[in-house]
Amino acid sequence: MTQRFFDDGTIAYLEQNGCTVVQADLPEGQADGNLSHDELTGALAGAAGWIVGHARVTRELMAALPALEVISRRGVGYDRVDLQAAADLGKVVCIAAGGNDASVADHTIALMLAVGHRFRETQANMVAGNWAILIGRDLFRQTVGIVGLGRIGRSLVQRLSGFDVDILVVDNKRDETFAAANGVAYVDLETLLRESDYVSIHAPLTAETRFMFNAETIAKMKKGAVLINAARGGLVDDRALLDALKSGHLAGAGLDTFLSESDPQTKAVTEELIRLPNVIATPHAAASTREGLDRTNLVAAQCVVAVLDGLTPPAACVVADGRKSAALERN
Repeated sequence: MTQRFFDDGTIAYLEQNGCTVVQADLPEGQADGNLSHDELTGALAGAAGWIVGHARVTRELMAALPALEVISRRGVGYDRVDLQAAADLGKVVCIAAGGNDASVADHTIALMLAVGHRFRETQANMVAGNWAILIGRDLFRQTVGIVGLGRIGRSLVQRLSGFDVDILVVDNKRDETFAAANGVAYVDLETLLRESDYVSIHAPLTAETRFMFNAETIAKMKKGAVLINAARGGLVDDRALLDALKSGHLAGAGLDTFLSESDPQTKAVTEELIRLPNVIATPHAAASTREGLDRTNLVAAQCVVAVLDGLTPPAACVVADGRKSAALERN
């Protein structure tokens, strides 16, 4: 395991299922996404299973680890894993589907409320001795646009029901039964941008969705709207977002992910964004509650045990399975 914050219950589960558990000794404040190729190969030498956080799982890395059978992400994103290489090399890649949906949906609501009610600006003023009241905005009876109605998007819909909002959704797949039961209206992206007071992104990062929120699309958002991104940094061109916030086109933003996570050259943009008084920022921490981490730890561990026992994890957890192609090659 190269991720921090692993609970004793999940370690016991792995040991009870015949695994020898080795935790990487990471310095305080360091995540596995900062480990080099050599550090990873050294830590993973001889390992059959790997529970990973944010490390880049490249073809070169997997080729250097012939004993490695399963890579299990403690999370649901897999844009840092070369899935084709995993399949080619006979590896299985899993995600902890369902483990952190509730935590991220809760965090999203928190970002909406914090931006709308101007918590950061108000507290900063109070610390400076200025107790003047800043006028915020309700989430109640607003229009909320959700881009991506997967597990987290659906959890968000359930939480929004108590705010009596109108919900607009953009998703390639339409679940009309869910929509009818939850008062959701499927629309095109342009309609969602034009009509939503809050826009929350919950789409995966792919070649097609990268920078789906750019200067052009952000300009189409309702003036005074709030943008929430608790999905992936590359979905939003943070440079365009910064311009829209500074110009006043957008009222604020709640950000848990940033472009600089994958593109260090944009670090200065991130630093300017998080200094803005109308931005509430967290360091990709939406899923990091005690309960959420315990759930995702266990799902990730269950996937490892299933693969090492020659079984197949739940379909929602498997994003690449190279075992069939490897068996064919052996034959």
